[in-house]
Amino acid sequence: MTVHTAEPRRLHLNAAQRDRAAGVLLAAAMGDALGVPYEFRPRFSGDPEMNGGGLGPYAPGEYSDDTQMAVCIAEVAATGADLTEATALDAIADRFLAWRHEGATDIGTSTSAAMRGVEAGPGSAARLTVNARRVFESRTGLGAGNGGLMRTGVVGLSALHDREHTAQAARAVCELTHADPLAADSCVLWCEAIRVAVLEARLDLAGGLDLIPAERRTRWQTWIDDATGANPASFGRNGFTVTALQAAWAAITSTLDDGREFPCDHLRDALFAAVHAGDDTDTVTAIAGALLGARWGASAVPAHYLRLVHGWPNLGASDLVRLAVLTAGSGRPDRTGWPSSEDHAYRGWSTPMAIPHPLDRGVLLGTINTPKHGCNAIVSLCRRGTRPTAGIAREDQVDVWLLDKEDPAKNPNLAFVLADTARVIKELRDEGKSVFVHCVAAEQRTPSVAIAYARLLGADPEEARALVLRAMPALPI
Repeated sequence: MTVHTAEPRRLHLNAAQRDRAAGVLLAAAMGDALGVPYEFRPRFSGDPEMNGGGLGPYAPGEYSDDTQMAVCIAEVAATGADLTEATALDAIADRFLAWRHEGATDIGTSTSAAMRGVEAGPGSAARLTVNARRVFESRTGLGAGNGGLMRTGVVGLSALHDREHTAQAARAVCELTHADPLAADSCVLWCEAIRVAVLEARLDLAGGLDLIPAERRTRWQTWIDDATGANPASFGRNGFTVTALQAAWAAITSTLDDGREFPCDHLRDALFAAVHAGDDTDTVTAIAGALLGARWGASAVPAHYLRLVHGWPNLGASDLVRLAVLTAGSGRPDRTGWPSSEDHAYRGWSTPMAIPHPLDRGVLLGTINTPKHGCNAIVSLCRRGTRPTAGIAREDQVDVWLLDKEDPAKNPNLAFVLADTARVIKELRDEGKSVFVHCVAAEQRTPSVAIAYARLLGADPEEARALVLRAMPALPI
């Protein structure tokens, strides 16, 4: 189906806002994959891991229906489509229906009931909505499940310039499968919180109360107040959209802590807390992840998880970033073609270079224009094209969100990213991989990460800096 769109108003995002937009789908998928192994299982102690299994069963790092359905929406939103228009809603509905037959590893009760007997094609959105309404009105108890909320994060990026339009899109996309007004309310509140977090780097869930009908605002204010700072496990069975929202918000607000070495570690800690809420763990953690990604950005997602996250339809972390960035940019790549271009090799910007790290000859430091580095793992510190590197497994191609500026407005999580990238290089080395670390020209980002890796290996700051400066730059190879 062709989605016709009017020329959209495009909000220019600065570097930090783009980072935060890029984090929405990525952190939701991270949360989803973290929650998968523990869904409907007894609560446990310790840190959750992306072990797979669950109801799929899923591979380690594989996300579930929460992110699968979000991807269906993102594939339409990333074209710049207006998600309140009938053609866009039909396109989303068609993707939902195709996913049900081709890719669904699990499907919620309300969603399944709404889709039953509906065929793709013109008017599919209206047919889905009518079916969802019929199910709701039949008094079967279906309609306010968390299946609308779990997938809604990317909708919050679809009209960043217009809060009312975002709310209309959130309600329309939710109502494709969930007719209870509470389900749509929860999506409106969460999408507005995501929009605010991307633009302003703050967490505010009650700020969207004016976007829902007046007769339900007091109830929602009470529900939000009850969840703020609470134990996320205190909301019982969280298959209900309200308790799912409360559990996710509690996980986020109960883990705020100004004492962290890296403030953006809040993203990881809150996702762990969401998993420990129990019950529908993948869904609650995916919901929380979308808002946490909007607050902290793609650069706050640990590279260990970037390696693992994947899922239907054969997408990895970089694909999720691409869909989110295009959605936030009204479907348009930047002037260089990123993030849509297959090849983003910066031809002519640098010459081939692959210099052994002074403390680990299994790590080579170089430029993007070095095809013959001989390594079986790559850590990229700059934008790359969508085409993966042939002959290297996807989990061994790590794309790090890092700009070559020290300005916190451009690199809000700089200290974390440097330390975290050093850790993932060490992880790859411990697995026996040889690692090629590169940016565009190996002038700022690559040596900075090389210094961080030297420090991880035991060098003090001055020694690490001196060792790397002596090793770089070498003659082109």
